[in-house]
Amino acid sequence: MTQTVIVFLLVYVAMGFGKLPGLKVDRTGAAVIGSLAMMAIGSISPAQAWQSIDYATIGMLFGLMVVSSSFIVSGFYDWTAQRVASLKVSEPTLLAVLIGVGGLLSALLTNDVVVVAMTPLLVSITLSRGLNPIPFLLGFCFAANNGAAGTLIGSPQNMIAAQGLDLSFMGLLKVSGLPALLSLVVIWAVLSWLYRGRWALPATERPASPIPTAVVSPPLDRWETLKAGFITLLVIVAFMVGLWPRELIALTAAGFLLMNRKIASSDMLKHVDGNLLLLIMGLFVVNAAFANTGLPQELLHHLNEWGVNLNNPLLLFWTTGVLSTIVGNNPAVMLLIPFLHPAAGAQDALGAALTLGSGFSSNLFVFGSLAGIIVVEQAATCGVKISFAEFTRSGGIVAAACMLMAMGWLMLIT
Repeated sequence: MTQTVIVFLLVYVAMGFGKLPGLKVDRTGAAVIGSLAMMAIGSISPAQAWQSIDYATIGMLFGLMVVSSSFIVSGFYDWTAQRVASLKVSEPTLLAVLIGVGGLLSALLTNDVVVVAMTPLLVSITLSRGLNPIPFLLGFCFAANNGAAGTLIGSPQNMIAAQGLDLSFMGLLKVSGLPALLSLVVIWAVLSWLYRGRWALPATERPASPIPTAVVSPPLDRWETLKAGFITLLVIVAFMVGLWPRELIALTAAGFLLMNRKIASSDMLKHVDGNLLLLIMGLFVVNAAFANTGLPQELLHHLNEWGVNLNNPLLLFWTTGVLSTIVGNNPAVMLLIPFLHPAAGAQDALGAALTLGSGFSSNLFVFGSLAGIIVVEQAATCGVKISFAEFTRSGGIVAAACMLMAMGWLMLIT
């Protein structure tokens, strides 16, 4: 048991710090190594390890990643960025447009893929207008996290929560959609206030080459974009109807999009985040091995004796928020799901607590979400440095304001 606990703790130390101290092992590597170690020390058998992986969640996430990547290869993201860049509007209005676009795209498509595709383009269009890219990048990042919290398909942790609690698309939208929408207004107000008078970037601070050639998107292919949009619409409708397993809907959509006469399947699949899929699969095994020790169940029993009930939406909301800032939103939701046993009709409120808590709190620190890490790292490759302090100064206010708003909403619906 001691060895199992040590491996479990080391894996989640890596989740919190982004890597294992002293080693070049990132979050995904730690999850994979941890799962292998659990099997090697006998904490879980290979057969149990395979069974512990929720393939429905992995299948749905993979399928939706393919759907989202189809908008990259069709040039839709580049076209969207260029259209926004051409708007003759003031800086606060441009920020509002980017926040709205980021929130909407992330609610309908996987937010991490949206951020990967749009970040270099946002750097380019802001620099071309002589603007400081940082407030616009932060606004897009925060909107991607918060907008994604409103729908079942917005982020990986939402999909994990939906599978674990058997949430419906419309059920989650009803309890999470409005606060996610209102949070976009909060993001705009905070960033507009913090960066007032600091929109322009001095010419001496502009990077010489903002975007590497390798990340420039292809020109818009209207037919491919329309096809991807139509299939996305069908996926959403099928999710709303709820007659078929969600993973089969997502995988069927991915299959149709991969059968293409103009775009190679390899070009589409390279935009699928394989590292994230491996991370989640590894954590399924690590968490299952830890559960075999009986310690989580014993902890839950003691918490209930002390009056701490994770099936209370408000308590779950704050627990999710705190845990997400420590280990990241995906691992946090995966840790909490096994402890939740909602009463009949209460699963939507718990789903809102998970999605809003993990989404809104993830803006506090860079490492709170994959979207934050992606924005900071991709901006750096484009010559724009977003410091930890600058991210947290803006994200801290946004996270605090949105968490308080969401708490009030949960009190209203429960």
